Amino acid sequence: MEKIEIRGLYGHSTVLVGETIDNVTKYLPKAKIFIVADENVKTLHGKRFPHFPTYSVEPGEGSKSIEEVGSICQWLLENGANRNSFILGIGGGVTCDLAGFVASVFMRGVDFGFVSTSLLSQVDASVGGKNGVNLQRYKNIVGTFTQPKLVICDINLLSTLPQEEYLNGFAEIVKHTLIADKQMFGFIEQNAEELKSSNAEMLEKLVAHSVRIKASIVQADEREQGERKKLNLGHTWGHAVEKVTGLSHGKSVSIGLEFAARISAKMSLISNTDYLRIVNVLIALDLPVCIKNNPEDIFNAMVKDKKQNEGGIDFILIKRIGEVAIERISFNELKTFINS
Repeated sequence: MEKIEIRGLYGHSTVLVGETIDNVTKYLPKAKIFIVADENVKTLHGKRFPHFPTYSVEPGEGSKSIEEVGSICQWLLENGANRNSFILGIGGGVTCDLAGFVASVFMRGVDFGFVSTSLLSQVDASVGGKNGVNLQRYKNIVGTFTQPKLVICDINLLSTLPQEEYLNGFAEIVKHTLIADKQMFGFIEQNAEELKSSNAEMLEKLVAHSVRIKASIVQADEREQGERKKLNLGHTWGHAVEKVTGLSHGKSVSIGLEFAARISAKMSLISNTDYLRIVNVLIALDLPVCIKNNPEDIFNAMVKDKKQNEGGIDFILIKRIGEVAIERISFNELKTFINS
């Protein structure tokens, strides 16, 4: 097990990579505990949950809504929750986002933590203190920056994930290597086939590696004023793809990574060789790199991205594998690139 601390101005978070759900109670405070859990995870692993009141969330992005937030808050009130209560989210990215947001706003904020049960959530959504819900399918338009007190990344739970859902997490893992670790990118290149077969030892190594990269960036820029924007690599185009196509987050980010790499190659920041390496590693992990949808529709969705400002957007470009740059690009420039 590896313990990783995130110490931000707005909270302190402890991430335990390799700990199991069976031991979660020893990390919980002496308070009224309320669980918000993914319905599928509860069906598979509910017998291992600690014995506290539990609200079940339907799987899927549709649950990340203002309406669901209201339903959970009402349930908390009816079950006697107060400002000293603690909310434990058990599930993947949707559940962690939802539980974290509810905890951030219920009675002006209560403490919370996660047992992260998907690869995507373990390397991304459960770590870093971003909590949000969607508005009319626009991703995370309503949200907060609040650190979970505790995150448990139980690697063993990943074995029950559907293969497609499992592979979704690798888009974020590849993203982290493109941002900060050329050597780990090479490791993934060399071991893609074995990684697809859920090698637990390799997975724990990769999850801890991603969490360490994200932790260092979050500590430097907790509220995304500068350095933390680099974590949006692949997400500006990816979120728009997700909205237009309904593809999963991981697949959409993979397509966003290809798009960012292609712009970076077009601007002569990376070589065509490195562009192909990025595309090939995504393909080797059974992730998509293109779609048939009209790019104009995706562009129009991107214009509504929460990161846009005054006719442009802070786009994350790849300078080389292992290093990225934040570049303000106008929508006109992006549209010209898309049309070309």
